[in-house]
Amino acid sequence: MKGLLRRVAVCAAVAVLAAGTAFSAGEKNKEVILATTTSTLDSGLLDELIPVFQKKSGYFVKPIGVGSGQAMAMGERGEADVLLVHSPDAEKKFMDAGFGKNRRIVMHNDFVIVGPKKDPAGIKASGSAIDSMKKLASSESLYISRADNSGTHAKELKLWKAAGIDPKGRKWYHETGLGMGQTLSVASEKEGYTLSDRGTYLSMKKALALSILREGDRDLLNTYHVIEVNETKWPKVNTAGAKAFADFMVSAETQRLIKKYGVAKYGSPLFFPDAVK
Repeated sequence: MKGLLRRVAVCAAVAVLAAGTAFSAGEKNKEVILATTTSTLDSGLLDELIPVFQKKSGYFVKPIGVGSGQAMAMGERGEADVLLVHSPDAEKKFMDAGFGKNRRIVMHNDFVIVGPKKDPAGIKASGSAIDSMKKLASSESLYISRADNSGTHAKELKLWKAAGIDPKGRKWYHETGLGMGQTLSVASEKEGYTLSDRGTYLSMKKALALSILREGDRDLLNTYHVIEVNETKWPKVNTAGAKAFADFMVSAETQRLIKKYGVAKYGSPLFFPDAVK
């Protein structure tokens, strides 16, 4: 199942274009297109949750792993039924424009700044995440950015702005345009620094030559919401399927699954449920 879900995410563009013709009307009513962040796929969380939802509901979920900005762009074009994203400022604009409805909090984890264990920029001794960004710039240490309009990228840009730094075009600032898992792999290979959600980092930790060097700041909070695409904008979206999936994500049972996910394998949860609070 894990391989299947990830192959679906990689083939996102093809899947979306084919969605209108690949299913009969009856079959399409049972298909739910989920535009979600790469972190929910790279961490393995949706590999655990989607089969449970499909068994309980009878719907088939087609997850498309992209950055939060791209996920919302899909929603704006009517190419998804429901979103699972983590970019609050962009989400509010999406909702204000009438593209989404029933935005509900699902869970949170946090962002961490990771880098080589030797920490040549000395950010482990910094007083805050913003101070860490200043040290990275002043030392001209290699920084690997997702640069993909994702929630993680949006958070990174906010940190640079708060630090009074524009890294664009600097020799030490490299952009991948890739998802979280791939960007972590690049940072590890090149012995650079990057910003990651904790869940994806922990799920890949054994394969990475990277350590957590800055964590715990309020500025690094990472919150996920589920949003149904508004059928008044796009009448052909699977409204019932989207609501069923969104309800599932905030249900008590799913929140318990989220709370337990990662504990046995990594010693701590990768995400913390918020919908039941």
